[in-house]
Amino acid sequence: MSRRQALRLARTGLGLAVLGAGAWGCTAEEETGASGGGTAPGGGDKGGDTNKGGNTFTTPPPGTAPRPLWQQETANDDLAGIHALAVFGDTVVVAGDPLVGRDVVSGEEKWSRPGVTIPGAKLIIGGGTLYLASAEYDGDVVGLDPATGKETWRSRLGKGYEQPRPIAADDRHVYVLAGILEEDSSTPTNVIAAIDTTSGKIAWREQRDKGTEEFGITAAVVGGRLAYTDFRKNVTVRDTTTGRQLWTKKIGRSNYYRFAVHEDLVIVPDGQRLRAFALAAGTERWSLANEKFTWFNDPQVLDGVLYASDSAYGMWAVDPGTGKRIWHNNDLVGTAAEAWQFAKVGGTVYGATEHDRNGGVHAFDAETGKLRWTYNDKIGEKQKWYVVPAGKRLAAMHAKRLYALPAV
Repeated sequence: MSRRQALRLARTGLGLAVLGAGAWGCTAEEETGASGGGTAPGGGDKGGDTNKGGNTFTTPPPGTAPRPLWQQETANDDLAGIHALAVFGDTVVVAGDPLVGRDVVSGEEKWSRPGVTIPGAKLIIGGGTLYLASAEYDGDVVGLDPATGKETWRSRLGKGYEQPRPIAADDRHVYVLAGILEEDSSTPTNVIAAIDTTSGKIAWREQRDKGTEEFGITAAVVGGRLAYTDFRKNVTVRDTTTGRQLWTKKIGRSNYYRFAVHEDLVIVPDGQRLRAFALAAGTERWSLANEKFTWFNDPQVLDGVLYASDSAYGMWAVDPGTGKRIWHNNDLVGTAAEAWQFAKVGGTVYGATEHDRNGGVHAFDAETGKLRWTYNDKIGEKQKWYVVPAGKRLAAMHAKRLYALPAV
């Protein structure tokens, strides 16, 4: 057994000793930069960008956690998974009720829409429109302008379907999933459909195989293909023009949050391995194995590099075209927080952790993989962290708090 495995299985709890005391930097009050839910002032470092208040900021040096530029309370219900936080231009939006858009520079509210969508609705963007399932449970799918929150589009599959939910979108279609209602109001089967974003008409509608579930779906559109996974451990790819199923494969472990796409490949975590399949035919192009009893978490491709964490709290950078390892970071071995969502700004990769203990937002050097710092708000909430790039800032969320962190 390797040292890494021994540390993981023994749960040694190295915590701050692994990260270094400097990584935790400020006190709780200093880290949030303000009390309550109001906007905090920008950081005081010289250089960097300038916010509306005239203060400049820059990401701190290695070993020092940043201070938020601002913080705000949110209505986050932690039900929308990777689609709970999104940035559209200069607007950051958090899933919840009310749905709120804020200015990424100042944190000020730009718009608020109470009762606009169902609980747990994913923030699905395509062609500059935010698509959501209607809160009226009437089968409608609505489109909002992310900059203003105003409704700009509405359509529906028609009668006989239970609450269509958007799962992905592109410039031509919004892709939805819906149960087929039987006379007893049950939904033993379901459909996946594409609605034309110009006309609002149904472009195609295909019934999925019996036994497939309506929930636990993660989807992405790339190169004329709609790829999706589900809790039944399936990977499926369809043609976006016709809806025809091109191929489907079983994998050995459920894909909970995200899979990656790169050029003509779809890359999924499958237990101990990362596996890459050709989008067109489903043939396996490459496979990367981890250590025994160590599984990969959800991967993400940023600027041509695939990033993924694993169950031993390791961090990987991989060539997505070949599956060859670029670097493997063990700085977090012994902690209790694995990165599940990533963002990249400049030469830094940021990883948001699925749990809070000894986690938060990790900053890694993109070239070497070395851990630079970790930001944690120390509010004691156990919910997962989220992170999305927002120009020279990061939009970071934890529990019901939204922060802007410096990223340059």
